[in-house]
Amino acid sequence: MTLPTGEQFVLETSTASGDLSATITGVAAGIRALSLNGIDLVPPFAEDATPPSGAGIVLVPWPNRIRDGVWTADGVEHRLAITEPKHHNAIHGLLRYTEYRLVDQQRDSVTLSATVFPQLGYPYLLETAVHYELVADGLRVTHHLENMGGEAAPVAIGTHPYLKIGGVPTSDLMLRLDAASHIEVDERMLPTGEVPVDGTEWDLRDGRRVGDLQLDDAFGEVASRDGEVLHSLTAPDGRSVSIWADDEFEYVQVFTSRAFPGEEGDVAIAIEPMTAPAEAFNSGRGLRWLDPGEAWELSWGIRFEGFTAE
Repeated sequence: MTLPTGEQFVLETSTASGDLSATITGVAAGIRALSLNGIDLVPPFAEDATPPSGAGIVLVPWPNRIRDGVWTADGVEHRLAITEPKHHNAIHGLLRYTEYRLVDQQRDSVTLSATVFPQLGYPYLLETAVHYELVADGLRVTHHLENMGGEAAPVAIGTHPYLKIGGVPTSDLMLRLDAASHIEVDERMLPTGEVPVDGTEWDLRDGRRVGDLQLDDAFGEVASRDGEVLHSLTAPDGRSVSIWADDEFEYVQVFTSRAFPGEEGDVAIAIEPMTAPAEAFNSGRGLRWLDPGEAWELSWGIRFEGFTAE
């Protein structure tokens, strides 16, 4: 049977904290499930469903939005397809509905690849790959991008993971976001400015209860400590699940939803590491240009702490 998210890749391993498993989808190379001893660390969705609100998908070659799908380089205007009709933007890159190819699968890991072919608004040729690996404290994800074309290509990477701790209302988790600035947006969710979070409701560095928040917001000036950025959700009993990332993920988007399937009566939260914010193709912020033949590799992951084996 063909599923809406394509082939399903099930990963399993044993850790000191118990049995860890994940399901990765062929379409968008997304995370459909991740659990430790049967405790969900992401809100799973049914195999016969599409990813609700972009759950778990890879965002390449740009995350977030481009106004009217229009951007300019070297005096040449490019027009991308409008994939967010509500706000008339191009959103979340070009691989959201692409089925990746299997490169390699082991019991605890899988590598998937997809090609970005030259197309409307993006006349570049990229080879991309995503490697998922279960490790002792969670899930490690490594992205590889390579410019296979004859001219420099603009690229940025984002991901769209939701997090939870099964058995604990997500509303009761404490969100800690290590970011010093908040990106202000207009009614189309496009940036208009960036302000320090100090003394504002956007300062989440010391933690805020998820149930008290309503967010679809981007943050910058993400702190890097020993080459790693970290954002976390912590339960009242001290257990936590976090997003860690290489320090090239200088931005983060946080989205809360009270309509996530299976989470009725509670809130779902996505913590989305990004190498660039919305409108990067126009602003240049966080944008990387890969020369012909140049490759770029970087990692992030989901980490659990405080869990014990049953």
